[in-house]
Amino acid sequence: MAAPTELEACMETMIKVFKRYAERGSDENNLTKKELHNLLKHELPCFLATQKDPKIVDNIMSDMDGDKDDKMNFSEFVGFVAGLSAVCERLHRKQKH
Repeated sequence: MAAPTELEACMETMIKVFKRYAERGSDENNLTKKELHNLLKHELPCFLATQKDPKIVDNIMSDMDGDKDDKMNFSEFVGFVAGLSAVCERLHRKQKH
């Protein structure tokens, strides 16, 4: 079997990171607000440090929690990471010009 491509490795990493934080709680398929905060603190520390709103984790959870169960499932997490990645790409593009 061939080694995973760069994108396949990224996808696998997203799954592993999500599971690592979700499995710390009682529901291994969802992140609680506390688990999301820990994930952001350890996996996206620069993002968290630049946020001025002390309720940023509450706001992310509220915005991304499509089924309004006060948890973030993997699909909701992917939506958050994709949106954040799109913003980062736009900033990167602007810095080049």
